[in-house]
Amino acid sequence: MITLALVATFSPHANAQQEKILPAVQVVGSTPLPGIGQPLNEVAAPVQTAKSRDVERSGALDLGDFMNRTLGSVHVNEMQGNPFQMDVSYRGYTASPLLGTPQGLSVYVDGVRMNQPFGDVVSWDLIPRAAISSMTLMPGSNPLFGLNTLGGALSVQTKDGRSNPGTSLQTTLGSNVRRAVEFEHGGFNDKGLDWYVTGNLFKENGWREDSPSDVRQLFTKLGWHDSATDLKLSLSHADNQLTGNGLQEQSLLALDRASVYTLPDQTNNRSTMLNLAGSHSVNDNLLLSGNVYYRDIKTSTYNGDINDDALDQSVYQPSAADRAALAAAGYSGYPVSGANASNTPFPSWRCIAQALQNDEPAEKCNGLINRGQNSQQNFGLSGQLTWLGDLAGKRNQLVTGAGYDASRVRFAQSSQLGYLNPDRSITGVSAFGDGVSGGNVDGEPYDTRVNLAGHIQTWSLFASDTLSIQDNLHLTLSGRYNTTSIKNRDQIHGASDSASLTGDNRFSRLNPAIGLTYSPAKTLNTYFGYSESSRAPTAIELGCANPDQPCKLPNAMAGDPPLKQVVTRTFEAGLRGRLAGNLRWNAGVFSAENQNDILFVADNQTGYGYFKNFGKTRRRGLELGLSGELGKLNLGAQYTWLDATYQSAEIINGSGNSSNDAAIAGNPGLDGTIGIRPGDRIPLIPRQILKLFASYAVSPSFTLNGTVVAVSGSLARGNENNGHQPDGTYYLGPGRSAGYAIFNVGGNYRVTRRLQLLAQVNNVFDRQYSTAAQLGATGFDANGNFVARPLGGSGADGYPLRQSTFYAPGAPRQVWVGLRYVFD
Repeated sequence: MITLALVATFSPHANAQQEKILPAVQVVGSTPLPGIGQPLNEVAAPVQTAKSRDVERSGALDLGDFMNRTLGSVHVNEMQGNPFQMDVSYRGYTASPLLGTPQGLSVYVDGVRMNQPFGDVVSWDLIPRAAISSMTLMPGSNPLFGLNTLGGALSVQTKDGRSNPGTSLQTTLGSNVRRAVEFEHGGFNDKGLDWYVTGNLFKENGWREDSPSDVRQLFTKLGWHDSATDLKLSLSHADNQLTGNGLQEQSLLALDRASVYTLPDQTNNRSTMLNLAGSHSVNDNLLLSGNVYYRDIKTSTYNGDINDDALDQSVYQPSAADRAALAAAGYSGYPVSGANASNTPFPSWRCIAQALQNDEPAEKCNGLINRGQNSQQNFGLSGQLTWLGDLAGKRNQLVTGAGYDASRVRFAQSSQLGYLNPDRSITGVSAFGDGVSGGNVDGEPYDTRVNLAGHIQTWSLFASDTLSIQDNLHLTLSGRYNTTSIKNRDQIHGASDSASLTGDNRFSRLNPAIGLTYSPAKTLNTYFGYSESSRAPTAIELGCANPDQPCKLPNAMAGDPPLKQVVTRTFEAGLRGRLAGNLRWNAGVFSAENQNDILFVADNQTGYGYFKNFGKTRRRGLELGLSGELGKLNLGAQYTWLDATYQSAEIINGSGNSSNDAAIAGNPGLDGTIGIRPGDRIPLIPRQILKLFASYAVSPSFTLNGTVVAVSGSLARGNENNGHQPDGTYYLGPGRSAGYAIFNVGGNYRVTRRLQLLAQVNNVFDRQYSTAAQLGATGFDANGNFVARPLGGSGADGYPLRQSTFYAPGAPRQVWVGLRYVFD
């Protein structure tokens, strides 16, 4: 929780914070305050920073959107299909709101860790954009940022009344019936008090069918300071309702870009966080700081899905027993004979009848309603000491401290069977995945319930020492020791049950880091860094780690043999400097290797799977940057070449992949596995990313800005062996998403001293593109009708399914305008 970060030397945005190429240092910890004394050194890594004005000028909707538009090596996967629920990836490591996604970035707001205790997920909608004062993206596996800092750490500082006095009100209208109201107020007095409050009400219908968003955010901060002491108490609250209808199958997407596969996919997030931070300067060389926080998060989900278990079943014509059950229950109008896929595109009678008989509704009902409830309470405290002085006659800065985080989580999940309607919604029947009313699947009771209580504790000690060997040569040594205990208690199955989630696990490790910077000239700096960091398996991974009890996420979890920690080792090296005028450049390389990475692996017997430690994965790349000012023009560019590969062999589920073992054996369309080989590329990670941005002051009152985001194609999830090739019958789609380039423009016109007119156009050329892809079985034909057993077959040989490529479609052209009024 407590961290040390060194100040960025270059901003990714042309108007972001500009620092001199001279050494500088900053402490970013539980109380993210500037370091004391004179600056010592630059960081041995290409840190990126931005200020509130950069976020506002970009036209970004939230923090994740801003990072995608302007920060180097960042791209997004819109797997959820909602603008507030993007997977944000940096150097191939992800911070996602989706449970089960391997998380590799740590996120902090005012020193409080935003990665949630259950699953390490990051809900971007809980971070109010208007409250952001500055942000720093630190690359690499810096151990001082604590657990889960595998690829990088994001530290956000919020506004206060002393730095942001005044009152403003902004209203926005735009595409998709977007409407928003945002206000800010800050102030201070001569008694040392300062105060700040901002609120945001945002609604839109969304550009896809039935995809509304309703976001309500409030942030307040009260502060007091004197010559030696600074105290800040902040309250952040959010109550959001988000609908993200996820991926869409390629043929249906071609018919209608705004269509959805099934609906709804609703997430309700309610969060309240209190944070008390303080610092005290003992003298000119000694600073004490710390914080204590409490966070309460409640998340509920309601998802309508296709039941994949019904795709190879006879779901159309009710049997004699089915018809008898329907008649006894008072139903009429059901077909006596002849119902099939051609005349019954959306079958329901067999589902209703099977539920009445408690026979096999889990196989005959083609729809599922999945519900989830997640409650988390998180508490933590920390303290750190910063000392600036001389060591052996050399300037030196030492930071040391400790932290404690404790969390209680409760996760419950259930499913209800039902049938699919023509509008892609699900009508539920009286059959549930409770082991009783859902009947049997392949002779086993259908039970998808999860009810898990967990207690997570993390203790940590850390230290970092920076020695100025010479005025232009600086060495930093640092380390952090973490010990995490995870106690899961199954509320359904007893501890002796093989299906129980109950288990106690402890993970401890000391992670080191070293950094060296050298400036042979005032306009040139070189750096080298090595760092290690780790993440403990999450409760959801531990709950699905038993090969004898495989599961399908997110519908179930099973017992928890111990998993090992993921350990990442990162090397950084590069150059940065200043050209004539105000142009700054940087060039660097990095290599990060994960040991004991955690992947979802197939089970050969059932086609289900489980989480398992997976040998090694590697991400390495080249980063180039240029930014600066040329008169009235601010401009910048960031380019990344990224190579993300598996470095170990493994067998995983590959049913949607044309090169799976079943297809090779002459049984295409059936469940199968694929083999990953060392050197195979990791899906969802593009090889190349290019960002261009510019801002031009047309006049003192009129500014134009623009961004270009260009991303190369990436492999689809399910194509981990890189071997998928469509055949047009059993396997549809290329198994990858294509590259794209998106242009955005915006403007700011100051009508009067108080009144501003804002405008933004995203995706100016209305480009059709997708940010991610996934392979899987489709339950619809090219006309959008449901179809089971689409390719025939027999009970002996199995019923092959049609596998396809699903895409995460990007938004079309969108326009919004706003008015901002600043009060005296």
